[in-house]
Amino acid sequence: MELQGFREEPLSQCILEVAGIKPGARAVTLLLAAGADPNLGDEFTSVYETAKEKGLHSLEVLVTREDDFNNRLNNRASFKGCTALHYAVLADDFPTVKLLLDGGANPLQRNEMGHMPMDYAREGEVMKLLKASATKFREDQRKREIEERRRFPLEQRLREHIIGQESAITTVGAAIRRKQNGWYDEEHPLVFLFLGSSGIGKTELAKQTAKYLHKDMKKGFIRLDMSEFQERHEVAKFIGSPPGYVGHEEGGQLTKKLKQCPNAVVLFDEVDKAHPDVLTIMLQLFDEGRLTDGKGKTIDCKDAIFIMTSNVASDEIAQHALQLRQEAMEMSRKRIAEKLDDVQMTDKITISKQFKEKVIRPILKAHFRRDEFLGRINEIVYFLPFCHSELIQLVNKELSFWAKKAKARHNITLVWDQEVMDVLADGYNLHYGARSIKHEVERRVVNQLAAAYEQELLPRGCTLRITVDDSDKQLLRTKDSSTPLKEGQRKRPTLRLEIIEDSKSRKLNIQAPLAPEEMSFPL
Repeated sequence: MELQGFREEPLSQCILEVAGIKPGARAVTLLLAAGADPNLGDEFTSVYETAKEKGLHSLEVLVTREDDFNNRLNNRASFKGCTALHYAVLADDFPTVKLLLDGGANPLQRNEMGHMPMDYAREGEVMKLLKASATKFREDQRKREIEERRRFPLEQRLREHIIGQESAITTVGAAIRRKQNGWYDEEHPLVFLFLGSSGIGKTELAKQTAKYLHKDMKKGFIRLDMSEFQERHEVAKFIGSPPGYVGHEEGGQLTKKLKQCPNAVVLFDEVDKAHPDVLTIMLQLFDEGRLTDGKGKTIDCKDAIFIMTSNVASDEIAQHALQLRQEAMEMSRKRIAEKLDDVQMTDKITISKQFKEKVIRPILKAHFRRDEFLGRINEIVYFLPFCHSELIQLVNKELSFWAKKAKARHNITLVWDQEVMDVLADGYNLHYGARSIKHEVERRVVNQLAAAYEQELLPRGCTLRITVDDSDKQLLRTKDSSTPLKEGQRKRPTLRLEIIEDSKSRKLNIQAPLAPEEMSFPL
């Protein structure tokens, strides 16, 4: 679509922004009818930055900017993130402002400076219109969010990405639902402590919660690795250096990001590794919902959600969970033996309140040494070791990941037997969680795929099946692979690759790489 008076490629990213600042509403009407996005933000930062980016002379950019837009705009100011509505308000053009609002423009959208269109409005008709639109937009947005939460609850979305951990998902979902619906203490932020072994879903649950609450994950999710704050002097990295010290202008890692999104989901990973002085700052953060940076400015973050993860007491939690599962299995077997009707074979268990108070709390108190710190935590969430059915899901997920890679990269179809998943699930390590399954699949399956591909045993477009071979051979055949097992040594099932051809299968003869001492090099 061509519009008279507009360049084909203006320095603004969207021609609608140009139309928003130029007088006259006809162009805006045509652009909105053509499907232009009224909420697209400008990428123009400054004359000099744009000149460098576009490879132009700064004077040419300055003249073009004034021609495209308006010579009243401050050339030294940053307009990054400004929408057409921002520019229409700057031009004080009531008809264009109304057209944009009727066309779906968001009156609450902020630019990179954190300003809404209303912040640029003069007192008068434009200001009244923006205030009324903002009120209506907030109400409509609230209704849309309530309806979306009703149709797609947080728990449902979390289960799509996280295997197991039903109790953790339920606890987090219930707490956030209270907050979203106004049933919470608005003077304090929501604080969680996630406890459990490594690789069991703590960090992933925090990520998926942020993804559910915020469309912009870059701003809505703040992750800080607390192992970087083990020394006392590293507190400055957290909130920023005071005036006169190196790095004062840079600001702190947390304060800088909280300014951009005061209601973000903040993850303090491995909080048990942080220096006590950092914990003191976090206590103020949790207790008062505000933080003072190195420059003396106070950041209000009562609407933020803080999640801490820790491996403290992970062994005790894991062993207790395994014991509960064993007791549940024995109870089920006893009921089967007695031929009772109410037999329920289940892996679902619940950590008792007595165990939490008598075992876990003393460990936490000994480590953090502060009752007031633990007292500000709304929910302590326990992550339990995976049961067998959850391990099968993890194995299936990992194999499916490699099957997609094989199809996309080499046009190879990868399938596997049910028994393969049972064999791989046996590689689960309690201390490494889902990561141990990932590494087991790489060692026992992906290694064979890579060796077979290198030896040109995999025709493009073939179908490969992973099967279980109970022979005493190793993963890749070696010269001494036929050596008999020692007496009393248990045979470990091995996995083999087969090519399926015309409904028949053929085992691949994968040779193991030569050892260094077997290799010869020409002189």
